[in-house]
Amino acid sequence: MKTLRLILGDQLNIKHSWFKDTDDEVLYCMFEMRQETDYVKHHIQKVIGFFSAMRQFHLDLTSNGHDVIYFKINDDKNTQSLIDNLSKLIDSHQISNFEYLFPDEYRLDEQLKSFCSTIKISSKAVSTEHFYTNREDLKTFFKGKKQYLMENFYRDMRKKHDILMVSDQPEGGKWNYDKSNRNKWKGEVEIPNYKLFKNDVTEIVENIKNTDIKTIGKFETKTFSYPISRIQALEQLKYFCEHLLIHFGDYQDAMHTDEDYLFHSRLSFAMNLKLISPKDIVKTVMNYYRKHGDTIAISQVEGFVRQVIGWREYMRGMYWAFMPEYKSLNELNNQNNLPEFFWTGNTKMNCLKHAIANSLNNSYAHHIQRLMITGNYALLTQTNPDEVDAWYLGVYIDAVEWVQLTNTRGMSQFADGGKIATKPYVSSGSYINKMSNYCSNCHYNKSKKTEDDACPFNSLYWNFLDEKREYLRNNFRMGMMYSLLDKMDNNQLKKIKDKAQHIIAHQDEY
Repeated sequence: MKTLRLILGDQLNIKHSWFKDTDDEVLYCMFEMRQETDYVKHHIQKVIGFFSAMRQFHLDLTSNGHDVIYFKINDDKNTQSLIDNLSKLIDSHQISNFEYLFPDEYRLDEQLKSFCSTIKISSKAVSTEHFYTNREDLKTFFKGKKQYLMENFYRDMRKKHDILMVSDQPEGGKWNYDKSNRNKWKGEVEIPNYKLFKNDVTEIVENIKNTDIKTIGKFETKTFSYPISRIQALEQLKYFCEHLLIHFGDYQDAMHTDEDYLFHSRLSFAMNLKLISPKDIVKTVMNYYRKHGDTIAISQVEGFVRQVIGWREYMRGMYWAFMPEYKSLNELNNQNNLPEFFWTGNTKMNCLKHAIANSLNNSYAHHIQRLMITGNYALLTQTNPDEVDAWYLGVYIDAVEWVQLTNTRGMSQFADGGKIATKPYVSSGSYINKMSNYCSNCHYNKSKKTEDDACPFNSLYWNFLDEKREYLRNNFRMGMMYSLLDKMDNNQLKKIKDKAQHIIAHQDEY
């Protein structure tokens, strides 16, 4: 009874129970496929990262005695289709049982369920043994409730897993230290050099070039700097604890022209490929905090833990609660196109120039750059969320749909009408100036609204509120802003709207 087990490119959990023992009757398979490289145009570093981590995982499995069939992107036997590759292996190896790990993307889940309904051998899907929660846990938690507030879910997770708790109360007396996590970085605290790995990816770059995979972004070295194995991910985590955790919370929302990463961990890529688990990360961070609590404030740790057991698990739960309908939601009926400068970085708006350059150069931007710079601009210009989704899913190295879609369409673009965010995350130039130094050397003036050199965010902001007035004016968190809008002089509002409409119609000129 020969068993074929499938491992997808984001299921690289070497600690999975599948791999505890070797079995001559079990054959594993892994595929690099055009099916996955081509469904959206990805950043070249993302393709390199997935392929290099997959190839390293293949080596780790075989060195541990497991039997693995691995198709590289340029292998002659590779059909470039998941179903065709599986079908051929089942036939050629006389497979009697097929097993796979539950995919985290809806499209792959549907594809594999459909495949299993057509094959004449037994099949089974099992857990990836990665997340704190199961797919349905969040939906069950919020059953019967009108709102899906992340904070309520987060507090329950803290209690359930006894993280930063004293009996049934939050350690330090507060559940959330978000107000302590909003400092602007002005160079007063030195940022340590980043731990960068030197993984040789020369062959992979050649494979991508020779197979003519269409990519975006830049890659101008021969080595890949993100972790591609569990060992490297654990090294990255150790480095974060020892050098970056101490100020993570303080500056987690900050942005600066001279710093691409600030105090962020750069662990999301490794986590989303399952090289390292959220439990590994939280346990290690908590152990380090317990040993160094005299020098590390609880606000630094809580801010990090909230991202892992709060937002990450919450976003996955929301994805599975509302798919597939969620992917087509566009409650604000935004229809405009994403401007060309999102693919080039050629804009005079300094904040967008830097956030997009970081995205194109490093396949990276932290959550506030994504939410309050690129996402904020896309929402204010009323961009079709389909185009925003495609850009975010393609450009970031850590982007897999279960976490990207809910963050983009929900948190960033408010296209779900408020299932995730209680209000649209939009701002004028004042917020950007508060959290960054982007405005200090910008072509535009952060204080002006309608002049030629006025910051585009200012007119776009008020125009957005006016355009979406009927939909948003009863939102309890928007009342003050609509009160200010209602008091605005009609002539001034017309000038603002005219300016905003010109920007939207001529975005690539700004």
